[in-house]
Amino acid sequence: MPQLAGGGYTAQISPRGAALRTLKHGERDLITSWPEGGPVPFYAGTILAPWPNRVGDARYTFEGETHELEVTEPGRGHALHGLVAGVDWEVVEWLQTEDEHAFARLAHTIDHAKGYPFKLELEVLHRLDASGLTTTVTARNTGDADAPYGCAPHPWLLGDDLHLPAWEVLIPDERLLPNTLESVAGSPFDFTEPRSVAGVDVDHAFTALERGEARVGGVRISWDPRVLPWVQVCTGAQLGYEGVAVEPMTCPPDAFNSGTALVVLRPGEEHEASWTISAA
Repeated sequence: MPQLAGGGYTAQISPRGAALRTLKHGERDLITSWPEGGPVPFYAGTILAPWPNRVGDARYTFEGETHELEVTEPGRGHALHGLVAGVDWEVVEWLQTEDEHAFARLAHTIDHAKGYPFKLELEVLHRLDASGLTTTVTARNTGDADAPYGCAPHPWLLGDDLHLPAWEVLIPDERLLPNTLESVAGSPFDFTEPRSVAGVDVDHAFTALERGEARVGGVRISWDPRVLPWVQVCTGAQLGYEGVAVEPMTCPPDAFNSGTALVVLRPGEEHEASWTISAA
């Protein structure tokens, strides 16, 4: 398991899900961690692709053809968080330059999986330096057909309050599928000013971002909102888990069905998305 150090930070990267398993600034934990041998609780630190969040009823139609995915959220009947969070990625490069910076590069190929008859080569680069831990996910369509695509991370940030400058929230139905897009103004989901998440159950997608940034206590995650215009937030207390999941996403939940912000990769095309987790 690659160990990274740089700029006052240390991190451990797991091949399982290309996950960020630990991240510390000095002696302070910035994210929730899990045992080196697993299991991985609540997708902590993993990469979500080729879709983030869920595909409703594990079924979607793309370019006139209907596809049936494996149901991985049996309580609701959906396909949850893509195809690569639970697989072992290959560590293809790992470099540590004393205590200045370090990186780990991992790779995995999706090749005509059940319900996803496309071929994508995925690469994840975790880079650690004085600015924090920056993760870049690159997807290349190496097949001969257009492929629907989306991605996100799933870190659980440690802290008791949330600041998220997002002006719209997607209100889900009882199965956590998209229902209505509403203003956060006057709602329990207005975190445009920092406030405690105690007693507030959040498992919602937000958009209309003032900027690509969220803070949970003394932890900051930042990203380019032009690439990742949505962000899912989930409070761990409702699950009996510590932290707040902040997941910048290329698209909202069930985008394989709605088409909202869905990336379509043509043969030979690639898509890149990055985010940085740091001490605030």
